[in-house]
Amino acid sequence: MIFEDLRTACRKDPALHGVHVVEVLLYPGLWAIWSHRVAHRLYQLGLPLLPRLLSQLSRALTGIEIHPGAVIGRRCFIDHGMGVVIGETAVLGDDVMLYHRVTLGGTGWWSDTKAAKRHPTVGDRVVLGVGATVLGPVHVGHDTLVGAHALVLRDVPAHSRVHAPQAASTARPHGTATASHTAGIRTPADEKEGRP
Repeated sequence: MIFEDLRTACRKDPALHGVHVVEVLLYPGLWAIWSHRVAHRLYQLGLPLLPRLLSQLSRALTGIEIHPGAVIGRRCFIDHGMGVVIGETAVLGDDVMLYHRVTLGGTGWWSDTKAAKRHPTVGDRVVLGVGATVLGPVHVGHDTLVGAHALVLRDVPAHSRVHAPQAASTARPHGTATASHTAGIRTPADEKEGRP
């Protein structure tokens, strides 16, 4: 499966071409997946501490946190990967692609029940865009595209597209001052000078 993972990374990342192909060995997403496979096997054997220790070491080295209990299908590719979190009862199908800051998590200790399915199930050939968050025991159907920064709290049928609202932009009138260094915070000076 290691060669299959390497081929998948080369196929899905346009930066890997020519002499740069060898850089695939430095991809944290690959190392996180490989480490997870070992941790998951140990978890299935019922070993205490060791699977979780391995997953935490992997997290420290790659920035990707995958609980040893999560089930990940073949040819999963995590591009960039920093900040990815995959919870204990998450299930990912084959050919899933995740970008950085994706969260497959629970809804919180106040609503999740121990030993119950608390995390998402993601079908085959699903793409989860940058910052996508899928929470709870929801199902994301096969061949679905979850766009950047989308929040998914309900089941998504197969062959769907989920997207977050696009940020609105407004034009500044010509000649107005640029935003202050405290953008998003109104100061008394802003109010006095009539700045938004």
